[in-house]
Amino acid sequence: MTLTELILPRVNVTFHNIATMLRTFEPEAELFGMPLWKHAYHLLHSCDRWCINPARYEEPPFHTPGLDSLDEHVFEPRLGREDLLGYHAQIRAKCLAYLETLRDEDWTQAPEGCEFARITLLLGQFRHIYAHVGNINAVTMQRTGRWPLVVGLEWQISGALWE
Repeated sequence: MTLTELILPRVNVTFHNIATMLRTFEPEAELFGMPLWKHAYHLLHSCDRWCINPARYEEPPFHTPGLDSLDEHVFEPRLGREDLLGYHAQIRAKCLAYLETLRDEDWTQAPEGCEFARITLLLGQFRHIYAHVGNINAVTMQRTGRWPLVVGLEWQISGALWE
């Protein structure tokens, strides 16, 4: 089995868990003075930028400077659940198509113009994604009293949104 064959199912699970978070959270609820939709966009934008090659990244057409930052009070354009789910679907398709092309030796090499190996970029995104999924899901749990389903190694992807 190749590294790509081992890694791709985990990437699919991660994108599934992001989608569940997006389907269950309240976009206008706040965490540290920022609406959750902005936290979700920050997560997605980072994945879009860092999963393939941050040195060759182009912003999405709707992006405005500071929209991805949790330190800047930039709220335009305001992104709703459907906007975020659409962006998620684009990123998922782009990342999976890219990752499927990688051979074992590619994982330890840096993409052109980037200082980090591809495996480092992906592992960094896993860490970043799950930090934010946890934060957003915690707000959802506090507000609803329900746990958004997070698929792990032993659970199968299904249509269920809640544990």
